[in-house]
Amino acid sequence: MLMADTVETLDVAALRAALGQRSVVLVGMMGSGKSSVGKRLGARLGLPFVDADTEIETAAGMSIPDIFAQRGETEFRDGERRVIARILTTRSPLVLATGGGAYMNADTRARIAELGISVWLKADVDVLMRRVRKRSNRPLLRTADPEGTMRRLLAEREPVYSQADITVISSDDPHEVVVEAALAELERATSSR
Repeated sequence: MLMADTVETLDVAALRAALGQRSVVLVGMMGSGKSSVGKRLGARLGLPFVDADTEIETAAGMSIPDIFAQRGETEFRDGERRVIARILTTRSPLVLATGGGAYMNADTRARIAELGISVWLKADVDVLMRRVRKRSNRPLLRTADPEGTMRRLLAEREPVYSQADITVISSDDPHEVVVEAALAELERATSSR
């Protein structure tokens, strides 16, 4: 947990300058807080916030559950890859929240590494399940055993998520605590580059 004086000494202007044209790209499981933290992080950095899922829905003209139902996961993932590449190429710098499976694509990881700094919002299964139960629009969890599915996805994805430039724990603390931790880690990462 960050100490209060750490927050006060963070030079956001210097951090923005150190980021240059690089975007901050949030990766992690559904329910890890990418959208909630991303909005606040963008506001703190004075950068626009973009939610890749919203952009995908706009591009497809339908909701993500409908894309999954009508076109399948493979077509969704291909569209997701294209949308994220377009966003990072044409709209940087910004704070981008990606979908839970986006970082699993090698091309997407390469594009993020080229044009941004990846931040893995890491949360444990209990935290994730508490959060995702609040919404019914998670196509991958429409199974007989959503928690078992979440555990399987987490086991598959964590080794890839761990390749992110920065890892920040997303717990049940208020979102602002996670934002401050992300800012501190970004400051550390950009000062060492």
